[in-house]
Amino acid sequence: MSGDTNEVRDANAMFDLSGRVAIVTGGSRGIGRAIAHAYAAAGASVVIASRKADACEAVAKEITDAGGRALAVATHCGELEQLAVLVDTTVAHFGGIDIVVNNAANELAQPLGAITPQAWDKSFSVNLRGPVFLVQYALPHLIASGRGSVVNVVSAAVFTRAEGKGLYAAGKAGLVAFTRTMAGELAEHGIRVNAMAPGAVETDMVRKTGPETMARMRGAAPLNRIAAPEEMTGLALLLASDAGSFMTGQIVSIDGGLTVH
Repeated sequence: MSGDTNEVRDANAMFDLSGRVAIVTGGSRGIGRAIAHAYAAAGASVVIASRKADACEAVAKEITDAGGRALAVATHCGELEQLAVLVDTTVAHFGGIDIVVNNAANELAQPLGAITPQAWDKSFSVNLRGPVFLVQYALPHLIASGRGSVVNVVSAAVFTRAEGKGLYAAGKAGLVAFTRTMAGELAEHGIRVNAMAPGAVETDMVRKTGPETMARMRGAAPLNRIAAPEEMTGLALLLASDAGSFMTGQIVSIDGGLTVH
């Protein structure tokens, strides 16, 4: 902090999320699960949202067994009605919404020349439309919070050629654009909107690509490895908490140096 008149803030307090309510989509596995656990450990009440009810319940139980507060709400993030129910259920249970983490993603990949209209709709409904409408549905509660934060999980693919993954990369690139637009439009309400752009992280999505592709991913970044999901949580905490209070409209790469220019 700059200026002699500013008080030095306690480092732990800056990351404290006590009293806040966070929705984490795609929260039942991978990056979303790691973020949900980190937010709960920092004091937040966390809502785990993903398609499979049993997987959501399992993560919520992990958090509550560890002494945290969590609620499982099975949600298909490509279905707008379900996103509206997610918001209503969260508010009914926890009383408000302070943080939205748009982490759910559809990894559908088709190369140019083979893209079908059905794949287009399926990919963009989850990767772009869902996150935008979830923020819209949650907006009255984020405004009421007075300290609202939106964290959009995009991808290093938005900064690369992303051969064969154009649908996925384009949806995430659209979310980058909305991140900046939301940051500008919602700043007057004290709502910060940022995005984190992971590189290769050891998730189900990455493991499905197979050993050869994973080996290429591992060697593509200067750090020469694939990240663990838990390595994404420090940035996710920064963007959601008072530690990032002067950050908005930023797209922060967390990719082992993959996209260094």
